[in-house]
Amino acid sequence: MGQISEPLNSTHKKADFSCGKELLDSYLHKQANQDIKRKLSACFVITETETSLIKGYYTLSNSSVPLEFIPDHIQKKLPRSYDSIPTTLLGRLAIDNRFQGQGIGKLILIDALKRSCEISKTIGSFAVVVDPIDQDAEHFYTKYGFIKLPDSGKMFLPMKTISQLFE
Repeated sequence: MGQISEPLNSTHKKADFSCGKELLDSYLHKQANQDIKRKLSACFVITETETSLIKGYYTLSNSSVPLEFIPDHIQKKLPRSYDSIPTTLLGRLAIDNRFQGQGIGKLILIDALKRSCEISKTIGSFAVVVDPIDQDAEHFYTKYGFIKLPDSGKMFLPMKTISQLFE
């Protein structure tokens, strides 16, 4: 299965997007294009073919997690020479209100994990990290196996686990 998302571009109807979370709506409406131009993040969208309406979007960027935030049982398997572990940040993930409850969240997450897994073959990335915006988001990521990082509120899914999904 190929990617179902595509990079955000000027043909996408950003202004029509509303997921009900002001922070996520505002990001897409006002900041996403600048972040892309500045190479701060990449933004991918899933659209409705006929209308170009954005059903959902997510962002990816390089990140790292301090070694001491990694759970002990995983830390033991990592070299001590790293102060921080390279990761891929799934910074934002949002589904438009009109398309919620249709399984698009799961689809877009799988798309993001697949893209992250592909990237990790050419740029080191130990895990995908998320920083859930609220309890609903935390429950969503927990359902798909993300593990809480102690002391940070962030969650992660090891790339080894992700790669097994696509073998």
